Amino acid sequence: MEYCRQNGVNFIIRGLRSTTDFEYEFTIASANGKLAPEIETVFLMTKGEHFFISSNIVKEIASYKGDITPLVPQFVVKRIHEKYSSL
Repeated sequence: MEYCRQNGVNFIIRGLRSTTDFEYEFTIASANGKLAPEIETVFLMTKGEHFFISSNIVKEIASYKGDITPLVPQFVVKRIHEKYSSL
């Protein structure tokens, strides 16, 4: 929250996929609200086609040289391939 204050951030946007995400994110937002009540947290729900995708799944598929192009935007595909090709 200190970073937000120092950089003039008034809102934090967090993405949600499931009720599990909501419970986790709500806990964090509640703590942040106590630390910096002037900074709002906004939750956005994902589209249905992305509901079951997580960064862990994408990283695991990429680590086995699998095709992640249907799961993430092209600029993300490039960065992930760069990361895993150097390992």
